Amino acid sequence: MPPGTVLAGKWNGKRYQLEKLLGAGANGQVYLAFSGRSVYALKIGTDAADLQAEANVLASLDKRERRRGRPPFLLDVDDAAAEGHELSFYVMQYVPGMSVRSYLREHGEDWLGVIGYRLLRRLAELHEAGWVFGDVKNDNVLVSGYGRVALVDYGGMTVPGRSVRQFTEIYDRGYWGAGSRTADPAYDWFAVAVLWIHVMDSERLIRLTRTLLPQNRHPRELLELVRTNASLRPMAPWMERAFFGRFSDSEEACEAWSSNVRQASGARARADRGHGVPGWMAGLFVLSAALCVSAAALWFLS
Repeated sequence: MPPGTVLAGKWNGKRYQLEKLLGAGANGQVYLAFSGRSVYALKIGTDAADLQAEANVLASLDKRERRRGRPPFLLDVDDAAAEGHELSFYVMQYVPGMSVRSYLREHGEDWLGVIGYRLLRRLAELHEAGWVFGDVKNDNVLVSGYGRVALVDYGGMTVPGRSVRQFTEIYDRGYWGAGSRTADPAYDWFAVAVLWIHVMDSERLIRLTRTLLPQNRHPRELLELVRTNASLRPMAPWMERAFFGRFSDSEEACEAWSSNVRQASGARARADRGHGVPGWMAGLFVLSAALCVSAAALWFLS
């Protein structure tokens, strides 16, 4: 839709002016939109029933978000006529930020430990609510402020036990012969591990996908990339467990990440006396302390 397009809600009567395209996928496009002085993210769906299903997921999550004192995801659902067509759309809070890769390029790898922990925490909340995110990838994880993490594009949200609704091949454990495409928390853990390879070593990861035959794809190939990358090597123990689904639940996955960061920090400090501890390792200690001092810090996980 061209910038300046105005969508007038057929049922709720609210008007939204589209400013620019934020992203597009198989089931719709997301725009930055204004209504008065307020800014929103507005998704136009290619299939009305599919879009309504997404809106229903967001509405169910909102009940938990309100209990945690957080603003709702879903703000409006409606239809509008534009360019001779009737479009279905829903409106969400706008989440400012940048992709994980862009954030680390701008702010440094020091933030790897903190962002990883907050991402796993957010996923653990979704798993506890009875959902699997399903499409964890660089473009769907936004980071802002002091490493604040938000997930976007909930179109892949799936009830455990059903086939994942949306996925990206390079992040998909089925693509790597590491399991099925049936939704469970381990599906998201696997994608988080691939996310860090994609962010920190994308060139070698892409080359691997182009050279490996389908029958030769295996998590051990991904683990080899981790073990031969200086930035990722300290997290190899956590990565291995994620690739093979070896956490009992998402809480354990979060605690294991935290523990791995602490161990890596201690080992680096002992081996590198006088040269300081890498910020991304030390950062998790600061985060943990903040979480203990004030429950308000949980807001940063949203």
